[in-house]
This record gives sequence, C-alpha cells and structure tokens, in this order.
Amino acid sequence: MRNNSEETLQCDAVKIADLPDFSQVEQLHRTTAPSESAYNLIHGHCVVIATISWQIAHHCNMLLESKAKCSPSILERSKLAQSCIKKLIGNNYSDLPPIKGGRAPKQPIDEYAAFIGGMLHDIGTYFVLKKDGSANFDGELSFDGPNYILHGLRGYNYLLKCGFSEEAAQFARNHTGVGLTREQVAMQNLPLPADDYKPQTVEQEIVMVADKYNSKSIPPRFLTVEEYRRKAARFGEENACRWLQLVDQYGEPNIAALANFFNERIFSYFF
Repeated sequence: MRNNSEETLQCDAVKIADLPDFSQVEQLHRTTAPSESAYNLIHGHCVVIATISWQIAHHCNMLLESKAKCSPSILERSKLAQSCIKKLIGNNYSDLPPIKGGRAPKQPIDEYAAFIGGMLHDIGTYFVLKKDGSANFDGELSFDGPNYILHGLRGYNYLLKCGFSEEAAQFARNHTGVGLTREQVAMQNLPLPADDYKPQTVEQEIVMVADKYNSKSIPPRFLTVEEYRRKAARFGEENACRWLQLVDQYGEPNIAALANFFNERIFSYFF
C-alpha cells in the first residue's frame, strides 16, 4: 500500500496545460462571431459546456481527495476555474446541482483546463453557419448541415492560426461524438481527413462528455443520459455502450436542474 507522501507525489506529477486566459477566450468569441444572435447561441452553449466540464472535473477531484492530497498548483487551478465561473454565471454558481456517481480518477484533473476547454471547444461552429444571423440574411441563423462535422477541425486550425497552443486547439478538434476514429470517418464517408479525432487528455474527454448534454438547436436544449444514448446508438451499439461507460466514469449531471438553472428545455424525441 502506498503511503501519503507517495500519493502526493503522484498528484504533483500532473502537467499543467498551456492555455489562454479567460479574457482572451471571451474576446475571441466576440471578434469571431458574425452576429449577435450567432454569439448568443454559440457562446451561450460554450458557457453551459464549460460549466458542466468544470463541475465534472471538480467532482472527480473531490472523489480523489478522499484518497490523496493534490498539489498546490492543482488547487490553484481549481480556484482559478471557480473565479471564471463566477464571472460567467454570477455568485449563484454555488446553486449548481451536484454531479452524482462517477469514479475517482487516477490523477487529479486540471479544472481550469476543463473549464477553458469548454469555452473553446465549439469556436469552429462560427465557420459552419449557412445563415449567420447578420443583416445579409435578415437576421436568420442556421447551420450548414452537410459541413457541420467540419467544425472541430476548422476550430482547431483557427485557434492555431490565432496563436493559441496545440493543447488549447485540441479541445476543438477532439470533442465530436464519443471519440471519432479513423475507421468511422471512412465508414461514414465523412468530409474529414482520415485520422482519429479522439481526446488525448482527461480534460479533453471531460469536455467531450459535457458537450453531449446540451445542443445548439434553436432554441438550445439539454439532453439526458438516455436521450444521448439513443442518439449515439444511431451510429452503432458500440457508440451507445461507450457513452454509458463515460457516464459511469465521470458521473451524471442533474439535467432537469441544469435546464432550470440555464432556463432551457430538455430535448425529447417525442417533443
């Protein structure tokens, strides 16, 4: 059995990601959005996903805390993430409903990375709009369905072009579905370069998971675990099983309470 010092050393081994300041990401959304309605939809979705991502990361760290002490640097990242959450949704962030279930991670999670990754993940959706909500389209807003799958790669390339790190850009690239593989790209004849588009870090995986709980439909809606399982199953039962494994790992958000908190509806196929 390991002693406490060995456990703490394991926690200290975590690499802190090279990520932008919250203010830089907020400015990026503002300068990238082609219209106020596009900003409200896409930035609003990113706020929801960043919030859920932080919740999951924080919950997992609390599960780990019962087994090992985390390093001061990890605790500082947690405080930084919480201060950013306050700026986004106000002091009532403490009213966010808790995550239930989940399992302690092998290492502590960088809560700021999970949070800022959530804010960055869908930056590419500004570049897959069929009608961008501007006066040129009489304010109408819609996505380019056939090319929507490109939003992750376009976001990745855009973030690199804007001078963001590879670590930051990976959040945009690697959040589609429950991890898009080279084989799936080929089998589904997707308009993407043949490659794997799967999370490379726990924080990226958390953002990918959080993203499944909220859609950018107009108006936006939340999805329950079961609703997303049905959606994932359309691409094969293996996808659905993988989704349930991820829920078991990271826990389940209270979707009804989150929908109420953000004043959105819950998606239903029978709606």
